[in-house]
Amino acid sequence: ASRNRYGLSEYRVLMFPGAPRPYKGVEDVLMAIDLLDESDLRLAIVGGSPYDDYDVKLKDKWGRWIIELPSSPPQMMPEIVAAADVVVVPQRDHPATRAQFPLKLTDGMAMAKPVLATRVGDIPEILGDTGYLVDPSSPEQLATQIQSIFKHLDEAKDRGIQARARCVKHYGIDAMSEILSE
Repeated sequence: ASRNRYGLSEYRVLMFPGAPRPYKGVEDVLMAIDLLDESDLRLAIVGGSPYDDYDVKLKDKWGRWIIELPSSPPQMMPEIVAAADVVVVPQRDHPATRAQFPLKLTDGMAMAKPVLATRVGDIPEILGDTGYLVDPSSPEQLATQIQSIFKHLDEAKDRGIQARARCVKHYGIDAMSEILSE
């Protein structure tokens, strides 16, 4: 229902649920999609950039691969992320990303979605073995992993279920409350 509501039902959807910035690696995913050149593959970007016209530049260069979804309140994000096949967190190795805990990572995990991310900062530790990791700034590795995920989609969905269990155990309200209370 969510895929239909957002006009995504005819596509295989990679989703970036956040504001694109150059250091967040969205360009790398778009280059990977360009390498794959598969007509039903799309990157859904949720919300766009409230900071500048960076998302417009992305659209100018890779518009045929991008589906823009509007900014939505946090309570709507589960419905939106439900429409994704894969959540992408393609951070580049940059001072801003090394210290960041990207919420889009746990958004994907909490929704039991396969997560494709880069080996930057704490991302590998957060995902554990429940997601897919590639080197930062590597469109070729992203393309290979995207192809593999869709080729083995049942396995990817199983990893998504494992990611949700990991998210609840380590990053859910109860787990975080216990950590913060100390």
